[in-house]
Amino acid sequence: MHKAIPGIFLSTLVIAGCSSAEEAAPPAASAPPAQSSAASAKLRAALLPVPKGMSVAYGPELGEFGALKSTQQGLEAVRKARAQHPECAGAAQLDAAKPEVAKSPAAVVAFSAARGSITQAVVSLPKAAFPEPLPKQCADYTADVGGAKVTYRTKTLDMPTKGDQSRAYLTTAAGEKNNAQIGSVMIRRGTLIMSMLVVGQRVKPQGLYELANLADQNLARVKP
Repeated sequence: MHKAIPGIFLSTLVIAGCSSAEEAAPPAASAPPAQSSAASAKLRAALLPVPKGMSVAYGPELGEFGALKSTQQGLEAVRKARAQHPECAGAAQLDAAKPEVAKSPAAVVAFSAARGSITQAVVSLPKAAFPEPLPKQCADYTADVGGAKVTYRTKTLDMPTKGDQSRAYLTTAAGEKNNAQIGSVMIRRGTLIMSMLVVGQRVKPQGLYELANLADQNLARVKP
């Protein structure tokens, strides 16, 4: 359940489950305009270096956020799942269905190891924006994932503030055979948004904060 997943939405995991996200076939991404491609390439500098003991499992993928294979795969996984609270699908995350978000330049990468995976995305929005906090009804609910019932419980972490705005969550996913934890961090600096997922059988908040520090330092180096 904790293999690397080429998707950046926490909702992909929370709604669709890890196995469903892995099995979904990613649609072909259309070629981004040259201007968007150049902007996305600049964002590549904000991505994390390969963590010790891990290897690159996916990417870096560059282009318009909504056209990325990872984004399309995540949306497809969400569509296939049946959740107790469907409104939680995009909660606390960037909404790829919005044209101004979908057309924004982005860069995505994923790393994996036996103990779990890290997936990170950096998106350059046309104006400063930050997702609303996770609604109360999305903190504890169930979903039908490929015929299996999975329970998701999420708590907000008390992470020290990064950038202009930041937020972190820890989700425990309990299924019939597999259990996993999903750490989620989102940081905004100006019009740049960094989203990161850390998946494993156990995700320690302190380790998540250390990754957030490094991600924020890289984000600060990117010129708007």
